[in-house]
Amino acid sequence: MSTSVDAPQQYKQPSRKGKKAWRKNVDVTEVQEGLRQLKDAEIKGGLVSEKPSEELFTLDTTGAQDLRQSIAKKHKPLKADEIIAQRSAIPALDGRKRGNSNVTDGVIEPKTKKYKNDWVSRKDYMRLRKVAQDANPINEKGNNEIYDPWAEDVDESPVYEDPRFDFLVKPKTKVAPETLKHAPISLAANGKAIPSVRMPHAGTSYNPVFEDWDNLLQEHGEKAVEVEKKRLEEELKEKEKQRLIAEAGDDDGEVKSDDESAWEGFESEYEKPEWLNKKRPERKSKTQRNKIKRRKEAERQAKWDEQKAKKDAQAERIVELAELAKLKELERENQSDADDSEEGDETVLRRKPFGGKLAAPEQPLELVLPDELQESLRLLKPEGNLLDDRFRTLIVQGKLESRKPVTQARKAKRKITEKWMSKDFKVPGFE
Repeated sequence: MSTSVDAPQQYKQPSRKGKKAWRKNVDVTEVQEGLRQLKDAEIKGGLVSEKPSEELFTLDTTGAQDLRQSIAKKHKPLKADEIIAQRSAIPALDGRKRGNSNVTDGVIEPKTKKYKNDWVSRKDYMRLRKVAQDANPINEKGNNEIYDPWAEDVDESPVYEDPRFDFLVKPKTKVAPETLKHAPISLAANGKAIPSVRMPHAGTSYNPVFEDWDNLLQEHGEKAVEVEKKRLEEELKEKEKQRLIAEAGDDDGEVKSDDESAWEGFESEYEKPEWLNKKRPERKSKTQRNKIKRRKEAERQAKWDEQKAKKDAQAERIVELAELAKLKELERENQSDADDSEEGDETVLRRKPFGGKLAAPEQPLELVLPDELQESLRLLKPEGNLLDDRFRTLIVQGKLESRKPVTQARKAKRKITEKWMSKDFKVPGFE
Protein backbone atom coordinates (compact mmCIF):
# COMPACT_ATOMS: atom_id res chain seq x y z
CA MET A 1 0.00 0.00 0.00
CA SER A 2 1.44 3.37 -1.03
CA THR A 3 2.06 5.84 1.80
CA SER A 4 2.67 8.87 -0.43
CA VAL A 5 0.43 11.88 0.18
CA ASP A 6 1.45 13.78 -2.96
CA ALA A 7 -0.72 14.16 -6.06
CA PRO A 8 -0.56 11.39 -8.63
CA GLN A 9 2.08 12.18 -11.26
CA GLN A 10 3.39 10.88 -14.55
CA TYR A 11 7.08 11.78 -14.74
CA LYS A 12 8.41 10.25 -17.98
CA GLN A 13 5.66 9.41 -20.40
CA PRO A 14 6.36 10.32 -24.03
CA SER A 15 3.64 12.31 -25.64
CA ARG A 16 2.05 11.05 -28.78
CA LYS A 17 0.16 14.25 -29.55
CA GLY A 18 2.73 16.95 -29.05
CA LYS A 19 4.40 18.69 -26.13
CA LYS A 20 1.34 20.74 -25.27
CA ALA A 21 -1.01 17.82 -25.13
CA TRP A 22 -3.20 17.47 -22.02
CA ARG A 23 -2.37 14.77 -19.57
CA LYS A 24 -4.47 13.48 -16.72
CA ASN A 25 -1.74 13.51 -14.04
CA VAL A 26 0.65 16.40 -14.60
CA ASP A 27 3.86 16.78 -12.61
CA VAL A 28 3.33 19.82 -10.35
CA THR A 29 6.36 19.31 -8.12
CA GLU A 30 8.11 22.39 -9.46
CA VAL A 31 5.04 24.57 -8.86
CA GLN A 32 4.55 23.29 -5.31
CA GLU A 33 8.22 23.82 -4.50
CA GLY A 34 7.99 27.40 -5.79
CA LEU A 35 4.89 28.10 -3.69
CA ARG A 36 6.57 26.67 -0.62
CA GLN A 37 9.64 28.84 -1.11
CA LEU A 38 7.41 31.89 -1.64
CA LYS A 39 5.52 31.16 1.60
CA ASP A 40 8.77 30.67 3.54
CA ALA A 41 10.04 33.97 2.19
CA GLU A 42 6.82 35.75 3.28
CA ILE A 43 7.14 34.28 6.76
CA LYS A 44 10.73 35.45 7.04
CA GLY A 45 9.86 38.99 6.01
CA GLY A 46 8.93 39.01 2.33
CA LEU A 47 10.53 38.46 -1.07
CA VAL A 48 13.96 39.96 -1.48
CA SER A 49 13.22 40.94 -5.07
CA GLU A 50 10.23 43.00 -4.02
CA LYS A 51 11.92 44.86 -1.15
CA PRO A 52 13.47 48.32 -1.68
CA SER A 53 17.19 48.87 -1.35
CA GLU A 54 16.81 50.82 1.92
CA GLU A 55 15.57 47.66 3.63
CA LEU A 56 18.23 45.42 2.18
CA PHE A 57 21.39 47.53 2.51
CA THR A 58 22.73 49.89 5.20
CA LEU A 59 25.82 52.10 5.31
CA ASP A 60 27.89 51.42 8.40
CA THR A 61 30.54 54.08 8.86
CA THR A 62 31.51 53.41 12.48
CA GLY A 63 31.19 49.70 12.93
CA ALA A 64 29.34 47.78 15.69
CA GLN A 65 31.28 47.25 18.89
CA ASP A 66 28.94 44.45 19.94
CA LEU A 67 29.57 42.67 16.68
CA ARG A 68 33.33 42.87 17.21
CA GLN A 69 33.00 41.42 20.68
CA SER A 70 30.71 38.64 19.48
CA ILE A 71 33.13 37.78 16.67
CA ALA A 72 35.99 37.75 19.13
CA LYS A 73 34.14 35.43 21.48
CA LYS A 74 32.96 33.18 18.63
CA HIS A 75 29.90 32.18 20.59
CA LYS A 76 27.62 29.77 18.77
CA PRO A 77 24.02 29.68 20.09
CA LEU A 78 22.16 26.46 20.56
CA LYS A 79 19.91 25.11 17.83
CA ALA A 80 16.95 25.16 20.19
CA ASP A 81 17.48 28.87 20.80
CA GLU A 82 17.62 29.52 17.08
CA ILE A 83 14.34 27.71 16.52
CA ILE A 84 12.65 29.53 19.39
CA ALA A 85 14.01 32.89 18.22
CA GLN A 86 12.46 32.55 14.79
CA ARG A 87 9.37 34.74 14.55
CA SER A 88 7.05 35.05 11.61
CA ALA A 89 6.56 38.44 9.97
CA ILE A 90 2.88 37.57 9.41
CA PRO A 91 0.81 38.59 12.49
CA ALA A 92 -0.84 35.75 14.37
CA LEU A 93 -4.60 35.32 14.67
CA ASP A 94 -6.26 37.38 17.39
CA GLY A 95 -7.42 34.92 20.02
CA ARG A 96 -8.84 37.45 22.43
CA LYS A 97 -12.39 37.01 23.64
CA ARG A 98 -14.54 39.73 22.19
CA GLY A 99 -17.49 40.62 24.41
CA ASN A 100 -20.95 40.24 23.01
CA SER A 101 -23.29 42.99 24.11
CA ASN A 102 -26.22 40.57 24.18
CA VAL A 103 -24.49 37.95 26.36
CA THR A 104 -23.91 38.72 30.04
CA ASP A 105 -22.96 36.86 33.19
CA GLY A 106 -26.35 37.49 34.81
CA VAL A 107 -25.10 40.42 36.91
CA ILE A 108 -24.04 43.07 34.39
CA GLU A 109 -26.82 44.04 32.04
CA PRO A 110 -26.06 44.34 28.31
CA LYS A 111 -25.56 47.83 26.93
CA THR A 112 -28.14 47.32 24.20
CA LYS A 113 -30.83 45.99 26.50
CA LYS A 114 -34.32 47.04 25.46
CA TYR A 115 -36.24 48.35 28.43
CA LYS A 116 -39.98 48.48 28.78
CA ASN A 117 -41.92 51.66 28.31
CA ASP A 118 -42.54 52.02 32.04
CA TRP A 119 -38.99 51.01 33.00
CA VAL A 120 -36.29 53.39 34.22
CA SER A 121 -32.79 52.52 33.10
CA ARG A 122 -29.85 52.49 35.46
CA LYS A 123 -28.37 55.58 33.83
CA ASP A 124 -31.58 57.60 34.24
CA TYR A 125 -31.99 56.34 37.79
CA MET A 126 -28.51 57.53 38.78
CA ARG A 127 -29.10 60.87 37.05
CA LEU A 128 -32.40 61.43 38.88
CA ARG A 129 -30.83 60.34 42.15
CA LYS A 130 -27.99 62.83 41.71
CA VAL A 131 -30.48 65.58 40.90
CA ALA A 132 -32.46 64.77 44.03
CA GLN A 133 -29.34 64.75 46.20
CA ASP A 134 -28.10 68.03 44.80
CA ALA A 135 -31.46 69.71 45.27
CA ASN A 136 -32.07 68.29 48.75
CA PRO A 137 -28.83 66.75 50.08
CA ILE A 138 -30.00 65.94 53.61
CA ASN A 139 -33.67 65.23 52.83
CA GLU A 140 -35.07 68.14 54.77
CA LYS A 141 -38.01 70.38 54.02
CA GLY A 142 -36.94 73.37 56.03
CA ASN A 143 -34.50 74.33 58.69
CA ASN A 144 -35.80 72.01 61.41
CA GLU A 145 -38.55 70.01 59.70
CA ILE A 146 -37.48 66.50 58.72
CA TYR A 147 -38.64 65.07 55.42
CA ASP A 148 -41.45 62.51 55.87
CA PRO A 149 -41.96 60.19 52.90
CA TRP A 150 -45.37 59.05 54.17
CA ALA A 151 -46.79 62.54 54.37
CA GLU A 152 -45.61 63.55 50.92
CA ASP A 153 -47.87 66.11 49.27
CA VAL A 154 -49.13 65.09 45.86
CA ASP A 155 -49.18 67.95 43.38
CA GLU A 156 -52.35 67.92 41.36
CA SER A 157 -51.64 67.59 37.69
CA PRO A 158 -53.31 69.97 35.21
CA VAL A 159 -55.05 66.91 33.79
CA TYR A 160 -57.21 66.59 36.91
CA GLU A 161 -58.03 70.30 36.91
CA ASP A 162 -59.41 70.13 33.39
CA PRO A 163 -63.23 69.72 33.53
CA ARG A 164 -63.06 67.34 30.58
CA PHE A 165 -61.24 64.81 32.75
CA ASP A 166 -63.30 65.19 35.92
CA PHE A 167 -64.21 61.51 35.78
CA LEU A 168 -60.62 60.52 36.62
CA VAL A 169 -59.94 59.48 40.19
CA LYS A 170 -57.56 61.91 41.83
CA PRO A 171 -54.56 60.37 43.58
CA LYS A 172 -54.81 60.19 47.33
CA THR A 173 -52.13 61.48 49.62
CA LYS A 174 -49.96 58.98 51.42
CA VAL A 175 -50.85 58.53 55.06
CA ALA A 176 -48.50 56.95 57.55
CA PRO A 177 -49.90 53.83 59.28
CA GLU A 178 -50.99 54.22 62.88
CA THR A 179 -48.61 51.53 64.09
CA LEU A 180 -45.66 53.58 62.85
CA LYS A 181 -46.08 55.86 65.86
CA HIS A 182 -46.17 52.96 68.31
CA ALA A 183 -43.06 51.80 70.10
CA PRO A 184 -41.91 48.22 69.34
CA ILE A 185 -43.08 45.56 71.77
CA SER A 186 -40.18 43.64 73.31
CA LEU A 187 -40.35 39.84 73.38
CA ALA A 188 -38.52 39.63 76.70
CA ALA A 189 -40.42 37.85 79.47
CA ASN A 190 -39.95 40.77 81.86
CA GLY A 191 -41.19 43.26 79.26
CA LYS A 192 -38.02 45.35 79.33
CA ALA A 193 -36.53 46.88 76.19
CA ILE A 194 -33.68 44.82 74.75
CA PRO A 195 -30.62 46.87 73.69
CA SER A 196 -29.17 46.49 70.22
CA VAL A 197 -25.70 45.75 71.63
CA ARG A 198 -25.80 44.14 75.05
CA MET A 199 -22.99 43.76 77.52
CA PRO A 200 -21.44 40.28 77.11
CA HIS A 201 -21.27 37.84 79.99
CA ALA A 202 -18.01 37.70 81.91
CA GLY A 203 -17.73 33.95 81.30
CA THR A 204 -17.54 34.40 77.52
CA SER A 205 -14.19 36.18 77.65
CA TYR A 206 -11.08 34.64 76.07
CA ASN A 207 -9.42 34.68 79.51
CA PRO A 208 -12.34 34.60 81.99
CA VAL A 209 -12.40 34.24 85.73
CA PHE A 210 -12.94 30.61 86.68
CA GLU A 211 -16.03 31.29 88.83
CA ASP A 212 -17.83 33.21 86.07
CA TRP A 213 -16.94 30.65 83.44
CA ASP A 214 -17.96 27.73 85.69
CA ASN A 215 -21.34 29.32 86.51
CA LEU A 216 -22.04 29.87 82.82
CA LEU A 217 -21.00 26.30 82.04
CA GLN A 218 -23.30 24.91 84.74
CA GLU A 219 -26.22 27.00 83.49
CA HIS A 220 -25.87 25.86 79.88
CA GLY A 221 -25.23 22.30 81.04
CA GLU A 222 -28.52 22.17 82.97
CA LYS A 223 -30.37 23.46 79.92
CA ALA A 224 -28.75 20.83 77.72
CA VAL A 225 -29.66 18.09 80.22
CA GLU A 226 -33.33 19.18 80.23
CA VAL A 227 -33.42 19.19 76.45
CA GLU A 228 -31.86 15.71 76.35
CA LYS A 229 -34.41 14.39 78.88
CA LYS A 230 -37.27 15.66 76.76
CA ARG A 231 -35.72 14.08 73.69
CA LEU A 232 -35.37 10.71 75.43
CA GLU A 233 -38.98 10.86 76.63
CA GLU A 234 -40.19 11.58 73.13
CA GLU A 235 -38.04 8.72 71.83
CA LEU A 236 -39.53 6.28 74.38
CA LYS A 237 -43.05 7.36 73.48
CA GLU A 238 -42.31 6.86 69.80
CA LYS A 239 -40.86 3.38 70.45
CA GLU A 240 -43.93 2.40 72.50
CA LYS A 241 -46.18 3.65 69.74
CA GLN A 242 -44.30 1.65 67.12
CA ARG A 243 -44.46 -1.46 69.34
CA LEU A 244 -48.25 -1.18 69.69
CA ILE A 245 -48.59 -0.70 65.94
CA ALA A 246 -46.45 -3.80 65.32
CA GLU A 247 -48.52 -5.89 67.75
CA ALA A 248 -51.72 -4.72 66.11
CA GLY A 249 -50.31 -5.63 62.72
CA ASP A 250 -49.42 -9.19 63.88
CA ASP A 251 -53.04 -9.85 64.93
CA ASP A 252 -54.69 -11.60 61.96
CA GLY A 253 -58.22 -11.34 63.40
CA GLU A 254 -58.75 -15.09 63.98
CA VAL A 255 -61.23 -16.20 66.68
CA LYS A 256 -59.58 -17.77 69.71
CA SER A 257 -60.72 -21.09 71.08
CA ASP A 258 -62.68 -21.54 74.31
CA ASP A 259 -59.63 -22.85 76.15
CA GLU A 260 -57.53 -19.80 75.18
CA SER A 261 -60.31 -17.40 76.11
CA ALA A 262 -60.90 -19.12 79.44
CA TRP A 263 -57.20 -19.07 80.14
CA GLU A 264 -57.01 -15.34 79.45
CA GLY A 265 -59.87 -14.69 81.85
CA PHE A 266 -62.80 -13.84 79.61
CA GLU A 267 -65.53 -15.77 77.85
CA SER A 268 -65.68 -16.31 74.15
CA GLU A 269 -68.42 -15.00 71.91
CA TYR A 270 -69.76 -18.53 71.33
CA GLU A 271 -70.97 -18.91 74.93
CA LYS A 272 -74.58 -18.12 75.84
CA PRO A 273 -75.02 -14.35 76.46
CA GLU A 274 -76.38 -13.13 79.79
CA TRP A 275 -79.39 -11.26 78.41
CA LEU A 276 -80.97 -14.59 77.37
CA ASN A 277 -80.98 -15.75 81.02
CA LYS A 278 -82.78 -12.61 82.25
CA LYS A 279 -86.53 -12.64 82.67
CA ARG A 280 -88.72 -10.32 80.67
CA PRO A 281 -89.56 -7.18 82.75
CA GLU A 282 -93.20 -6.85 83.81
CA ARG A 283 -95.33 -3.77 83.15
CA LYS A 284 -94.87 -1.08 85.83
CA SER A 285 -97.81 0.21 87.78
CA LYS A 286 -98.87 3.85 87.97
CA THR A 287 -97.40 4.23 91.46
CA GLN A 288 -94.03 2.96 90.26
CA ARG A 289 -94.04 5.31 87.27
CA ASN A 290 -94.83 8.33 89.49
CA LYS A 291 -92.07 7.35 91.85
CA ILE A 292 -89.53 7.16 88.97
CA LYS A 293 -90.73 10.53 87.68
CA ARG A 294 -90.27 12.20 91.10
CA ARG A 295 -86.79 10.68 91.40
CA LYS A 296 -85.72 12.00 87.96
CA GLU A 297 -87.08 15.46 88.79
CA ALA A 298 -85.09 15.51 92.04
CA GLU A 299 -81.93 14.49 90.17
CA ARG A 300 -82.47 17.23 87.58
CA GLN A 301 -82.96 19.86 90.33
CA ALA A 302 -79.82 18.70 92.16
CA LYS A 303 -77.81 18.91 88.95
CA TRP A 304 -79.11 22.43 88.30
CA ASP A 305 -78.21 23.57 91.81
CA GLU A 306 -74.71 22.12 91.43
CA GLN A 307 -74.12 23.97 88.13
CA LYS A 308 -75.41 27.22 89.66
CA ALA A 309 -73.05 26.84 92.63
CA LYS A 310 -70.13 26.30 90.22
CA LYS A 311 -71.01 29.45 88.27
CA ASP A 312 -71.23 31.50 91.47
CA ALA A 313 -67.86 30.16 92.59
CA GLN A 314 -66.33 31.02 89.20
CA ALA A 315 -67.71 34.56 89.38
CA GLU A 316 -66.18 35.03 92.82
CA ARG A 317 -62.91 33.57 91.57
CA ILE A 318 -62.88 36.02 88.63
CA VAL A 319 -63.26 38.95 91.02
CA GLU A 320 -60.39 37.64 93.15
CA LEU A 321 -58.15 37.15 90.08
CA ALA A 322 -58.90 40.67 88.89
CA GLU A 323 -57.85 42.05 92.25
CA LEU A 324 -54.67 39.93 92.22
CA ALA A 325 -53.88 41.15 88.69
CA LYS A 326 -54.21 44.76 89.83
CA LEU A 327 -51.89 44.10 92.76
CA LYS A 328 -49.32 42.40 90.48
CA GLU A 329 -49.51 45.28 88.04
CA LEU A 330 -48.84 47.75 90.83
CA GLU A 331 -45.92 45.65 92.07
CA ARG A 332 -44.51 45.43 88.52
CA GLU A 333 -44.77 49.18 88.07
CA ASN A 334 -43.06 49.78 91.40
CA GLN A 335 -40.34 47.30 90.50
CA SER A 336 -39.85 48.89 87.06
CA ASP A 337 -39.56 52.32 88.66
CA ALA A 338 -37.01 50.95 91.11
CA ASP A 339 -35.03 49.08 88.42
CA ASP A 340 -35.01 51.52 85.53
CA SER A 341 -31.47 50.58 84.62
CA GLU A 342 -32.32 46.88 84.21
CA GLU A 343 -32.34 45.69 80.60
CA GLY A 344 -34.49 43.04 78.98
CA ASP A 345 -33.23 39.47 79.12
CA GLU A 346 -33.31 37.98 75.63
CA THR A 347 -32.50 34.49 76.89
CA VAL A 348 -36.00 34.12 78.39
CA LEU A 349 -38.71 35.13 75.92
CA ARG A 350 -42.45 35.11 76.29
CA ARG A 351 -44.42 32.23 74.87
CA LYS A 352 -46.49 34.10 72.30
CA PRO A 353 -44.21 35.54 69.59
CA PHE A 354 -44.79 38.83 67.85
CA GLY A 355 -46.53 38.64 64.48
CA GLY A 356 -46.73 35.11 63.09
CA LYS A 357 -46.77 31.70 64.75
CA LEU A 358 -43.04 31.09 64.43
CA ALA A 359 -40.86 31.63 67.45
CA ALA A 360 -37.71 33.71 67.40
CA PRO A 361 -34.48 31.96 66.31
CA GLU A 362 -32.50 30.23 68.99
CA GLN A 363 -29.73 32.21 70.61
CA PRO A 364 -26.29 30.88 69.62
CA LEU A 365 -24.25 29.20 72.35
CA GLU A 366 -21.62 31.69 73.52
CA LEU A 367 -19.56 29.30 75.59
CA VAL A 368 -16.10 27.84 75.06
CA LEU A 369 -15.30 24.34 76.29
CA PRO A 370 -12.21 23.71 78.46
CA ASP A 371 -10.18 22.20 75.61
CA GLU A 372 -10.99 25.18 73.34
CA LEU A 373 -10.36 27.89 75.91
CA GLN A 374 -7.51 30.18 74.83
CA GLU A 375 -5.68 32.38 77.27
CA SER A 376 -4.21 34.57 74.54
CA LEU A 377 -6.05 37.04 72.34
CA ARG A 378 -3.79 36.17 69.42
CA LEU A 379 -4.93 32.52 69.49
CA LEU A 380 -8.63 33.43 69.71
CA LYS A 381 -10.69 32.15 66.78
CA PRO A 382 -13.53 34.43 65.65
CA GLU A 383 -16.91 32.73 65.66
CA GLY A 384 -20.50 33.66 64.93
CA ASN A 385 -22.14 35.87 62.35
CA LEU A 386 -22.90 39.55 62.92
CA LEU A 387 -25.72 39.48 60.36
CA ASP A 388 -27.50 36.59 62.11
CA ASP A 389 -27.05 38.24 65.51
CA ARG A 390 -28.44 41.55 64.27
CA PHE A 391 -31.38 39.82 62.60
CA ARG A 392 -32.27 37.96 65.80
CA THR A 393 -31.92 41.17 67.84
CA LEU A 394 -34.42 42.96 65.58
CA ILE A 395 -36.89 40.08 65.98
CA VAL A 396 -36.49 39.99 69.77
CA GLN A 397 -36.87 43.76 69.98
CA GLY A 398 -40.21 43.50 68.18
CA LYS A 399 -39.13 45.42 65.08
CA LEU A 400 -39.32 42.42 62.73
CA GLU A 401 -41.48 39.33 62.44
CA SER A 402 -40.06 35.83 62.34
CA ARG A 403 -41.23 34.26 59.12
CA LYS A 404 -40.24 31.36 56.94
CA PRO A 405 -38.32 32.30 53.79
CA VAL A 406 -40.43 31.94 50.65
CA THR A 407 -38.17 29.90 48.39
CA GLN A 408 -40.81 29.31 45.74
CA ALA A 409 -43.72 31.64 45.09
CA ARG A 410 -47.19 30.17 45.06
CA LYS A 411 -48.57 29.79 41.57
CA ALA A 412 -52.12 30.56 40.62
CA LYS A 413 -54.40 27.56 40.23
CA ARG A 414 -55.57 27.14 36.66
CA LYS A 415 -58.77 25.34 35.78
CA ILE A 416 -58.86 23.46 32.49
CA THR A 417 -62.27 23.30 30.86
CA GLU A 418 -63.48 21.88 27.55
CA LYS A 419 -65.44 24.14 25.27
CA TRP A 420 -68.77 22.96 23.91
CA MET A 421 -68.32 24.53 20.48
CA SER A 422 -67.85 21.13 18.87
CA LYS A 423 -71.00 19.75 20.57
CA ASP A 424 -73.33 22.66 19.84
CA PHE A 425 -74.19 21.94 16.22
CA LYS A 426 -77.40 21.88 14.23
CA VAL A 427 -78.40 19.40 11.58
CA PRO A 428 -80.11 21.07 8.64
CA GLY A 429 -83.71 19.94 8.25
CA PHE A 430 -84.14 19.03 11.93
CA GLU A 431 -84.36 22.50 13.42
